[in-house]
Amino acid sequence: MSTTPYPFTALVGQDDLRLALLLNAVSPRVGGVLVRGEKGTAKSTAVRALAALLPSVAVVPGCRFSCDPRDPYPDCPDGPHESGPGGERPARMVELPVGASEDRLVGALDIERALAEGVKSFEPGLLADAHRGILYVDEVNLLHDHLVDVLLDAAAMGASYVEREGVSVRHAARFLLVGTMNPEEGELRPQLLDRFGLTVEVTASREPEQRVEVVRRRLAFDDDPVAFAARWAGEEEALRGRIAAARALLPGVRLGDGVLRQIAATCAAFEVDGMRADIVMARTATALAAWAGREDVLEEDVRQAALLALPHRRRRNPFDAPGLDEEKLDRTLDEFADQGDGPEDEPDPGGEGPDGGGPDGGGPDGGGGAPPPPRSGDEPGVERSGPDSSDGSDGSDGRDAPPGGETAPQEAGAGAAPGSGGGERRPVAAGEPFRTKALTVPGTGDGAAGRRSRARAEHGRTTGSRRPRGALGTLHLAATIRAAAPHQRARGRGGPGLVVRRDDLRQSVREGRESNLVLFVVDASGSMAARQRMGAVKGAVLSLLLDAYQRRDKVGLVTFRGREAELALPPTSSVDAAAARLDRLPTGGRTPLAAGLLKAHDVLRVERLRDPARRPLLVVVTDGRATGGPEPVALASRAARLYAADGTASVVVDCESGPVRLGLAGRLAGDLGGTAVTLDGLRAEAIAGLVKDVRTAGDSRRAA
Repeated sequence: MSTTPYPFTALVGQDDLRLALLLNAVSPRVGGVLVRGEKGTAKSTAVRALAALLPSVAVVPGCRFSCDPRDPYPDCPDGPHESGPGGERPARMVELPVGASEDRLVGALDIERALAEGVKSFEPGLLADAHRGILYVDEVNLLHDHLVDVLLDAAAMGASYVEREGVSVRHAARFLLVGTMNPEEGELRPQLLDRFGLTVEVTASREPEQRVEVVRRRLAFDDDPVAFAARWAGEEEALRGRIAAARALLPGVRLGDGVLRQIAATCAAFEVDGMRADIVMARTATALAAWAGREDVLEEDVRQAALLALPHRRRRNPFDAPGLDEEKLDRTLDEFADQGDGPEDEPDPGGEGPDGGGPDGGGPDGGGGAPPPPRSGDEPGVERSGPDSSDGSDGSDGRDAPPGGETAPQEAGAGAAPGSGGGERRPVAAGEPFRTKALTVPGTGDGAAGRRSRARAEHGRTTGSRRPRGALGTLHLAATIRAAAPHQRARGRGGPGLVVRRDDLRQSVREGRESNLVLFVVDASGSMAARQRMGAVKGAVLSLLLDAYQRRDKVGLVTFRGREAELALPPTSSVDAAAARLDRLPTGGRTPLAAGLLKAHDVLRVERLRDPARRPLLVVVTDGRATGGPEPVALASRAARLYAADGTASVVVDCESGPVRLGLAGRLAGDLGGTAVTLDGLRAEAIAGLVKDVRTAGDSRRAA
């Protein structure tokens, strides 16, 4: 495999991505970049190509923590260092794997050497390696929460503190944080989002000629990376020189009070929290001016800075599309354009071309600086394939319709064998989401870190100890001493010390929280549309989706109506994709409850093969009526008992309403081996006791 990076200047399109990365190369204090986009859009390629453009770093010879010889870190573990000349090395790009341990990230004491030799030897982690370079996290949204916490601390303090196993170490950790993510796999915590200076949305080009050029260049690079890189060496050197020139110009760029007022007004207009957005916008606008070779920050710089620095910071619900309202942005900038004392020679720069115009040279090639295309703001492919869209209506039409205006069926109220119940109704808008009761899976799991159910985890309270499997994690000191104590006489201990061997080492077992697979099975039949219930039902499911988002769950959506069930959304970490499917969910027809349960059972069976550690939680949203197929009630009961046999935790959200209730949802919950809760009872007034232990199968799962 070739170690030659793909040339940055050979990238095709992706103007926003290239500009954001280059601005961080000009001014590392901008704070890094979060790159959001679909698969195969050169996210990782662009980040790796950036590292080759960064200037060399002066370091203290022999320092494992990359101290600057002109200003060495006073608490460096390899210090103290004296100021003076030092050596140089290329800037590093350090990759943080999603599955890395905390010890690998921050460093740790060499436990075996400490116990066997009595030497406190600290091994630096990835934060030390990334100091004064790039820390790159691919699929950053899949990073475990405990690693996110460490990154937040290091990014905020510019230093890493290690306090464990009798070791107290601190060292500088200032790095350019670059993360990439596919929004379909879930979102990031707001605290970590705020640590990224800029964010960009990338999508594959839909222009055939541009796609052809991407393929042509990639094939040429794969055939001969060295020759391909040599063809672009001139452009790379020119770009490297332009970065150096912009860095030299940066301290002299003027940021007038008028520009600062525009920045402050923009952040206030979009209701961003805190002051970090104002600071990042100011630094980004200054870097934009330096990149364009100007000493004054103009309104066009402020506009471009807002498009890069604010989309991930503005207040929005988890299901809202990212991006900024550019009309609102332009109104705000125009309102405050003539109230400042910025440069008067260009109060309304003509560079505000298509889409508001970025600085010239916005792309790495120089050449005109055409601004990037407008952001779509939507995750590609999420909302285009809603179930059963053949009725000609879309979700937006349904939003404006009066509740139940077109969903007042006469044939669906009874839910019994109505021949005319097959009419499809337009989707209705979901009701307002609310805080739900805590749904959990009983027992203790080993799945991905999250916030729903109990699990053995790297963080949490210590519940016991075990022999290490592979590399030693967190040492359980008391258990290690207990294991070594009975063997001291046989080992010929001649002094007050304790002789500890590798077989004595014990690792802590901790209990934290895991995420689960929450599979929603939603009844979209005519009986559910009766009495204008579907808006409330969608609101309840939206509330559960919001809860799943906050608890880092994976979600899936199965719907059933008419004659069959449909997997509307395969299990994914993108709950906003599920919300989009729900928004477009049409209703009408009979109630094939058994088909819905069997479809969900097949989905869970496949998911167990893919990810056996992730435990499922089935949430069935229905009134319990079964009218589709032969012997619908008996067949639904048999299908439900499959879940009880598997030990799958389940909850039935009973959507039955009216003065006369049949209690069918409660019977369904009994067959599932789960519990039932009404729509009103789903609200979080009483948190405890919703999901009871799954009977015999649940006990066997916990024992395993």
